[in-house]
Amino acid sequence: MAAAANSFRQPGLIPRGHIRFKSAGSLRSAAILLPEVTPMANPHVETERPLRPLSQRVALVTGASSGLGAHFARLLAADRFGTIVLAARRTDRLNAVAEECMRLRAGRVIVLPLDVADGDSIRDAFGTIAKGERRLDVLVNNAGIAEAGPAIDSTLEDFDRVMDVNLRGVWGCALEAARLMKTHGGGDIVNIASILGLRVANGVAAYAVSKAGVVQMTKALALEWARYGIRVNALAPGYIETEINDGFFRTEAGQKLIGRIPMRRTGQLADLDAPFRLLAHGASRYMTGAVLTVDGGHTVSSL
Repeated sequence: MAAAANSFRQPGLIPRGHIRFKSAGSLRSAAILLPEVTPMANPHVETERPLRPLSQRVALVTGASSGLGAHFARLLAADRFGTIVLAARRTDRLNAVAEECMRLRAGRVIVLPLDVADGDSIRDAFGTIAKGERRLDVLVNNAGIAEAGPAIDSTLEDFDRVMDVNLRGVWGCALEAARLMKTHGGGDIVNIASILGLRVANGVAAYAVSKAGVVQMTKALALEWARYGIRVNALAPGYIETEINDGFFRTEAGQKLIGRIPMRRTGQLADLDAPFRLLAHGASRYMTGAVLTVDGGHTVSSL
């Protein structure tokens, strides 16, 4: 039984057989001698390839014309990604973001029209990337919309419109990205979810349903695609101030909402920088299926 116990290796624990005590005068110290470990090959998982330098990676950001998408694009540019593909329906806004990215010393910036609610548009965009770049290392699955109002007053068409962008569009982009990533040994898919995929709020039922779907999609695809070296994780922001909502947070209703956040403030775009980089840069090489909440503690606040 003792031999069997000593041969057992539990993550995070040091085997007792490798702890030796040495005396030096009146001092006693413990010297922990760990054996060299040769990783065992897993026949069910393809060999993971080394990460390419950021300057050689290709990243695609959907919904990059404004808000979080534009911010993520600027982060990738500041970190000097080799090629950044900006995609959205509003190409006029994309051109302005592209100019900002070039000023931040991105390697190359490509602007692509993309309507994630349209399957043909998704296939065309990824076909262009496959033909021109021949690879994709990072997908930032960011495109999304919200329609506010009581669920009882909404229509099936309203629901479909949100699902087509927030769920079906994320699914379609993830599939095309994975097919391309699989050909060169893997990559990172970062789905932009929301804390409303984990908890709910009044007046945004369809949006909450769609983001809950993104959370579960992230976990399901992570399970299936880990063997290809494809990591699928999600970032779930809380209430982040952008040019779209900053006016609301100055209203009485906005101030009440802030009062329910344990940190008693809204998030700033910069609060997403470190978590985003963790997931998009490959530093999270042993993470997949994770959902990172960045919300000032909102999802753990008292009910």
